[in-house]
Amino acid sequence: MSYSGVNIKILVTEDDPYMQAILEEFLGKNYNVEIFPNGMSALASIQNGSIPDLIIADLNTPMISGLELIEQVKISDFYNAIPIIILSGEESTAKRIECLNKGADDFVVKPFNPAELEARIKVILRRMGKTTLSI
Repeated sequence: MSYSGVNIKILVTEDDPYMQAILEEFLGKNYNVEIFPNGMSALASIQNGSIPDLIIADLNTPMISGLELIEQVKISDFYNAIPIIILSGEESTAKRIECLNKGADDFVVKPFNPAELEARIKVILRRMGKTTLSI
C-alpha cells in the first residue's frame, strides 16, 4: 500500500526542541510541516494566510496553549474546519474530554508512537477527502 500526502500542509505547535525534531523528521517524509514554538506564532501564521490542512498542537505551549488555539481556530468562520490533534503528556480524562468538547478532532498522549500519530492523521484527512490510499 502506498500513500500520497506530499501536498498536505501540517502546522505543528510544540515548544520542546526534541519533540519538534521527532515530528519534523517523521512527518516531514510525507507532509509539508511547519513547526512553531508557541500557539501565538502559529495563530499569526494562519491569520497571515498560511492555512494548513491540519493542526497538531501541544496542549501546554507558551503564550497561547493548545486549548486556547482550539478555541481561536474554532470560533473563526474562516478556519473552523481545520482539524486539530492535541498532543499532551497529561493523561487526564477530564482534559481529553475538555479538548474534544472544545473542537479537537483527536487527543494523543505523549510519549506516542509516530506511526500511530500518522495513522490518526490519515484517518482525519481521509474523512476530509484529502488523501489517497492505493494498494
